[in-house]
Amino acid sequence: MTTAAPVRPPQRDEDRAPARIGPAAPQRGPGLATPALERSLHFRASGLRLLRTLAPDRPLVLAVLAAAALAVALSVLSPKILGHATDLVVSGAGTPAGVDFTAVGRALAASAAVVAAAAVLTWVQQRLATTVVQRAGHRLRARAQAKLSRLPLRHVDRQSRGELLSRTTNDIDNVVQTLQQAFSQMIRALLTLVGVLVMMFWISPTLALIVLGTVPVSIGVAAYVGRRSQPQFVTQWAVTGRLNGHVEEMITGHAEVVAFGRRAEAVRRFDELGEELYRASFRAQFISGFIQPALTLVGNLTYVVVAVAGGLRVASGTLTVGDVQAFIQYSYEFNGPVTQVAAMANLLQSGVASAERVFALLDAEEETPDPAAPERPARREGRVALEGVSFRYEADKPLIEGLSLAVEPGQTVAIVGPTGAGKTTLVNLLMRFYEVTGGRITLDGVDIARMSREELRSGIGMVLQDTWLFGGTIADNIAYGATREVTRAEIEQAAKAAHADRFVRTLPDGYDTVLDEDGGGLSAGERQLLTLARAFLAEPAVLVLDEATSSVDTRTEVLIQKAMARLAHGRTSFVIAHRLSTIRDADVILVMENGSIVEQGTHGELLATGGAYARLHAAQFARGAA
Repeated sequence: MTTAAPVRPPQRDEDRAPARIGPAAPQRGPGLATPALERSLHFRASGLRLLRTLAPDRPLVLAVLAAAALAVALSVLSPKILGHATDLVVSGAGTPAGVDFTAVGRALAASAAVVAAAAVLTWVQQRLATTVVQRAGHRLRARAQAKLSRLPLRHVDRQSRGELLSRTTNDIDNVVQTLQQAFSQMIRALLTLVGVLVMMFWISPTLALIVLGTVPVSIGVAAYVGRRSQPQFVTQWAVTGRLNGHVEEMITGHAEVVAFGRRAEAVRRFDELGEELYRASFRAQFISGFIQPALTLVGNLTYVVVAVAGGLRVASGTLTVGDVQAFIQYSYEFNGPVTQVAAMANLLQSGVASAERVFALLDAEEETPDPAAPERPARREGRVALEGVSFRYEADKPLIEGLSLAVEPGQTVAIVGPTGAGKTTLVNLLMRFYEVTGGRITLDGVDIARMSREELRSGIGMVLQDTWLFGGTIADNIAYGATREVTRAEIEQAAKAAHADRFVRTLPDGYDTVLDEDGGGLSAGERQLLTLARAFLAEPAVLVLDEATSSVDTRTEVLIQKAMARLAHGRTSFVIAHRLSTIRDADVILVMENGSIVEQGTHGELLATGGAYARLHAAQFARGAA
């Protein structure tokens, strides 16, 4: 492969696939409609699936649970020890011997030791929990990246580039943040609830039942508010993806936005999405924000009831002052985790909403897998045959029907025809960017469906009209086309063959000049020459040239045509062309209309027949004369 960008599908409205989103694809205009908002999946199911992402680190998860359990066990002992110290003071104050300060000191020292040990275990728990969560985030990112490489072009065609980026960056970051904040806190809160409840029943079952009676109220409040805030979080992250897509499109197409006077419209669209995001975020946070104040109110009322009931039991002699003191502290610690869990409801809902979007990407239908035992040609010669090939982007809209073609090694095949005729689709099928719906395509006698995609594409070089360069040095960009390690001398030789060496050496750092993502600073012709140099290093058996000279000046076009002629020499070449003057010397010219080859022959033969090719030639010549 000489470039990462696949050939774009045809542009005819009635039968084209959605615009290719990728380095070489046109982006949606600033005023186009956006898709409908996603609907929420089941919160519980998505939350459980999110927890299952921690499964590969099960030993560490168990260590987190053990550390948290020990820390909580020590923490819940402290109020009881302090209550005992209070009883020593109260009972001793009314006796002739007075307060036994030695015993009180031992109780306080024991309480301090318990608290210190609990703090150390809490630190260990948080450290291990951080390790578990960050590993889970790394696995999610790796799975998302691997999934993108397995998605069929049809799926990627229907997604905004910014939307995909949002799912693989913003949403995963939000998931990791949610796990980071909720994992250790949730475990500690739940264990604390159990431990505190045990201690409260030990001290006074009656008072424990009073406190426990507030739990259904707290759960009801949290569930009621959560059901109303969850859809807002789903909306928030869906709109975030659309906003990112719009910003990415406006940055990518900044020159076109300015040139066509669409800046105000782009800003208006940004403001609309920003306002929509503001409303969704505000509603989500505002609604979920009711949970903590409501639970705090319930907790405060509980303290009042416990204090009154505890005072009555002290007066009746069934409880000591220390027990009531410990119970009130346990009551506070009981309501604290409940409030804490409820306060994290907005965080959990936001994280699960993002997780649903990530899971939707991971669950997307993948391209058909390569054969278990892939075949490969005995020798790469470049013989291509299409046998009754049929294809359609939509099931009810046929594009290519029963197309047959045989291309011998070393032949140059030019493909011409009106926009939407199926020229580029033919190349998409040859590269297996799309799978044929009928018939088969063979390369050197082997059905390409029986070959691995990597093996197939490693033998086909592509030079597209829309050049693609990545952030890196010029040397790295040229070497990108090689299937093996190449030397600097080989890179420079390829650049010379593509007539790129001269302008590269005029740059400040020569071949070490660092380019940005779109090759800024280079002209369209210079970028095209670099992609040709990349194709020279690929040494393909089959070459695909997709209107590689349509956007350059006349002098650069001559250089590119010379480089293309040198590159195509001895190789099977498919040339998609609109300028008929560039394919006069092709061995075979195919004229396509509506997915079918309507004429086939040399330049002279097709002109003599006076058919479709002759009409295209006359129309183009007439435009030139005009």
